[in-house]
Amino acid sequence: MADIDMSGRRAYVLDTNVLIHDPGALYKFKEHSVIIPMAVLEELDRLKAGTTDISRSARQATRNLGALLDRVDQDAVANGIPVGDSADPDAPRGRLFFFMPPSEHALPGLDDTSADNRIIAEVREAQRTRTENAVVLVSKDVNLRVKATALGIRVEDYRNDQVLDDIDAMISGIHVGGPALWDEFGGDVTSWKDEGRTYYRVSGPAVTGWHPGLLICENEDSGFEAIVRDNDGTSALLEVCRNHRGDRGGIWGVTGRNTRQNFALNILLDPTIDLVTIAGQAGTGKTYMALAAGLHQVYEDRRFERIIVTREAVPMGEDIGFLPGTEEEKMAPWMGGIQDNLEELLRTEDSWTAAAGKDMLAGRILFRSPVFMRGRTFNETFLIIDEAQNLSPKQIKSLVTRAGRGTKIICIGNVRQIDSPYLTETTCGLTYLVQRFRRWPHAAHVTLKEVERSRLALHAEEVL
Repeated sequence: MADIDMSGRRAYVLDTNVLIHDPGALYKFKEHSVIIPMAVLEELDRLKAGTTDISRSARQATRNLGALLDRVDQDAVANGIPVGDSADPDAPRGRLFFFMPPSEHALPGLDDTSADNRIIAEVREAQRTRTENAVVLVSKDVNLRVKATALGIRVEDYRNDQVLDDIDAMISGIHVGGPALWDEFGGDVTSWKDEGRTYYRVSGPAVTGWHPGLLICENEDSGFEAIVRDNDGTSALLEVCRNHRGDRGGIWGVTGRNTRQNFALNILLDPTIDLVTIAGQAGTGKTYMALAAGLHQVYEDRRFERIIVTREAVPMGEDIGFLPGTEEEKMAPWMGGIQDNLEELLRTEDSWTAAAGKDMLAGRILFRSPVFMRGRTFNETFLIIDEAQNLSPKQIKSLVTRAGRGTKIICIGNVRQIDSPYLTETTCGLTYLVQRFRRWPHAAHVTLKEVERSRLALHAEEVL
């Protein structure tokens, strides 16, 4: 493929999945032109009917296009529709074009009944006719990007909502200072106790990079562990974490087996933290600890009225079709992992006690589909969003904004196991949520590392 001069203004051709992923993508290209192929308009028209998130996004994208059309006379559409904030005449503004090549420019060897192939043909024609611009196809479909690259078309993923360039840069929620941790403060340390809790006010060059909700520890085996409560840039307020290791510190029979798990239990039980995000590979105890903390706060602390668990219904293999029954019954197959954890938490040698425990939980633990969350408000609820890595930033926003009075939201997932074809580690809802809330004092995050299931599971994570 010949080199393309990308220093000047460019013309971006948007694939349908970009507008579905972000209906406002039309406004995100500043001074560059945006081209909407006719094949994309046809797909939007086909997708707009329905009640799914895809249908809602297709309708919103269509409304955005309609709003831009209303700004100009129909005779001026061929010259491009100005895109941007008309209230700011000095702001860089691109133009929106609609495009369809003549039928004789279809690509030989490609099935022209495929929407992707028609889009490729339109991009090739745009390259031929728009020599003043570098034409770039923007798509979240990897297969389309591969085909377009093979045909000499410059392609890009849509990265406007990408909060990280590298997933390894995502905050872990923990700062390990080592034996020299206290030396970083230069001796400027004040400590006191209040209502049984121990606090430290520390200052020094190390605190400038800390954020509220961060765990500060000497090492990950034992020793000093405290959460950052406040940081004004020059000094930080630390609160020593409770010790949930051992039988005396257990929550609903669950104890922390390492520093990160102990910190997870601290933030799950903390009434000042409204949003908890927990990432980590399978077997690190994410769901198990979240459920234990929820049960403890519903039945013992009486802080919440119920636990609601939701997750995106993404199958691992072939879809098994429609499921009968109520919403609760339809969600049951997707909640197998939750049920396994609940059975473990309620396990007892007395079968009668176990049965009574399950009956007691029947009305307090609810399984809900995210499809039916729109428009609802949950008060006094411990809301667990499982498999959050399979949600888009827009979906995660829809769920988190359901929080009402006295509600706490727990988002758990593994960014290494994304099942959605259009999400990546750096663009999924879990990563988006962690990075956007990293400096909010009422949010906390931790990435768990050590697998606690069995030696078989630990070895499988290492070698498979």
